[in-house]
Amino acid sequence: MRRRTVLTLASAIALAPAVPAQAHPGHTVPTTPTLPPAGSGAAYGSGWEPLAPIAGGPRQEHSVAAVGGRIYVMGGILPNPAGGVTTTDRVEVYDPRHDSWSQAAPLPVAMNHPNVAAVGGRLYVLGGLSGGASWQALRDSFVYDPRTDRWTTLPPVPAGTERGSAAMGVRGTRIYLAGGMRTLTPGPGGLQDTVATVSSYDVVTGRWATLPSLPEARDHVGGAIVGGTFYVLGGRDRGQVNVRDTVYALDLNSGRWTRRAPMPTPRGGIASAVVGDRIYTFGGEGNPAEGSNSIFAENEVYDTRNDRWHRLAPMPRPRHGTAAVAVGGTIYIPGGGNLGGGAPVDVNDAYRPTPRR
Repeated sequence: MRRRTVLTLASAIALAPAVPAQAHPGHTVPTTPTLPPAGSGAAYGSGWEPLAPIAGGPRQEHSVAAVGGRIYVMGGILPNPAGGVTTTDRVEVYDPRHDSWSQAAPLPVAMNHPNVAAVGGRLYVLGGLSGGASWQALRDSFVYDPRTDRWTTLPPVPAGTERGSAAMGVRGTRIYLAGGMRTLTPGPGGLQDTVATVSSYDVVTGRWATLPSLPEARDHVGGAIVGGTFYVLGGRDRGQVNVRDTVYALDLNSGRWTRRAPMPTPRGGIASAVVGDRIYTFGGEGNPAEGSNSIFAENEVYDTRNDRWHRLAPMPRPRHGTAAVAVGGTIYIPGGGNLGGGAPVDVNDAYRPTPRR
């Protein structure tokens, strides 16, 4: 195994006081999460490799994007020493070439479940969630330039369409958002306001457009654009256990939604990434199996060309509330939660799919 190095951050994470939050009925958030054993006989190998853990510590309900071969981990929630979790503005950068971490300028506004996309060498954040006892949708939008390490404020998300945890995709200069949630009140019976809203933002003109809504409301979904089609995979509707196996496809030319082959395993809180014409989906929350801690280990790939699903080697460290991005044919999956609700960990894994024959 190759030697791993980590860039030590200049200072320890400072966790601001926050209202303790638990995002799954009956679940108490641990202040020091521990990793469960590798799930279902899974082990590193079979395409999986452990990487240097997140230098700043555990992170969950964040977003990731890649620019210039580097992976940016933005926002999310952190463990609060007083109990529960707190939303962060922290942005950390992983360099796959050196297996090392550094810091970038923080988000102008702390967010969890931020809607993030990379276009033209810049990172766009188009709203998200934040708050104390109840997380509410934010309209705040920003663009980050890695060359200057600076954030610039953009016009806000149009009123009434703000949400976090949307499926994201990019085509040309347009960023597409599908579904998401306007409110997430952690705790038993807390409101989870799932939406079917679909919209797009043009990074050149700065204009928003409204597209045909999803056939059904979804949040915590997988999202990707392959060719001229926007795919929305799995997710949930108003609660962690209300997981879905649906795959909806929006033809960006005709504006019509169709239904594709369902996921083998219904899951919400998943991470997704594209390599070629295939969409890979990882982990998730809402697993009813005994001993699963409510977490899925599944790694399943959707073949957009043939409308077929395939099961692959499961995650060695099952997680939900994480995010994934592909760089050079390798998929990187930093952070996430290892128990239902808020239980951030610092795990950072890579998965390299077997080349197609």
